[in-house]
Amino acid sequence: MTGKTDPSEPVIDEVLRARILARPQSILEDRDLMRALIDADDRTLGANVVDIRGIAIQRLEARLGRLEDTHRSVIAAAYENLVGTAQVHRAVLRLLEPTEFDAFLRVLGRDVADILRVERIRLVLESHRDDFGPLMRKLGGVLQVAEPGFVEDYLTQGKGGTPRRVVLREIGGEAAGLYGRDSGRIGSEAAILLDLGGGRLPGLLALGATDVQQFAPSQGTDLLEFLGGAFERAMRRWLG
Repeated sequence: MTGKTDPSEPVIDEVLRARILARPQSILEDRDLMRALIDADDRTLGANVVDIRGIAIQRLEARLGRLEDTHRSVIAAAYENLVGTAQVHRAVLRLLEPTEFDAFLRVLGRDVADILRVERIRLVLESHRDDFGPLMRKLGGVLQVAEPGFVEDYLTQGKGGTPRRVVLREIGGEAAGLYGRDSGRIGSEAAILLDLGGGRLPGLLALGATDVQQFAPSQGTDLLEFLGGAFERAMRRWLG
């Protein structure tokens, strides 16, 4: 003979019941436990009953999951921006240290490239004459002299129009030829247009990275514009 359970008798262990009553919020904060309780409640309702509360909770859980993903993405982006800002500030401070132009170019090609974590940096100066011949022979890995019109053509990829201040793009093959012997290793670049002052032809500061995703058109350019502005002011001092 099967006996019936007395409704007045507790159905769970007294110690466990006391702990739940002492800290009920611990159940509400446990997602897996709440889901199990909801599933148990759904089974008692039967297949023909729609539990609006359960549907609402599911939607809230989905919304919470999306908010958590967004929260993580915002934190990651903020951290990357903070790291990028620190790198650019360090690079600018390092560029202010040299007292001679050839030392300035060496710092650009070595120290600044390391700080910004790029494979190669090239400074392109347009000129009608071979004004930088001696420096080219000493620092050919950093400095390149080009014919007038080269910078605009390079930034617009020969399409004409007004070039943007900063161009971020994937690069490879012949397009990476600007980087000399390292061209085969360059996957993306940041190309910065330089205004070297009244009466002077434009220049170009090109940062080449091996990672094809390091510089992409979807990224912000504020920090690189700041770097370009600081660099062109230093160049005006040397050229003057």
